[in-house]
Amino acid sequence: MAKPLVRGIIKTSVGLTLEVRRAAIEAGEEIQDITQKVAAEKLASSARTGRVKVDGEVAAQGAPAG
Repeated sequence: MAKPLVRGIIKTSVGLTLEVRRAAIEAGEEIQDITQKVAAEKLASSARTGRVKVDGEVAAQGAPAG
């Protein structure tokens, strides 16, 4: 009697673990997509203004940074 109950609990736990992993992977992919988009926007913005941000400092493009 206990064996089927334990088997059911383990089966449910494994299924839940797989669902949590899937959700975590999807969330990570979304964060990477957002990060790439923001980085591309920042680079495009820097290129338009002719200024590049290096180590927290803003310098004219082509000028030595530091």
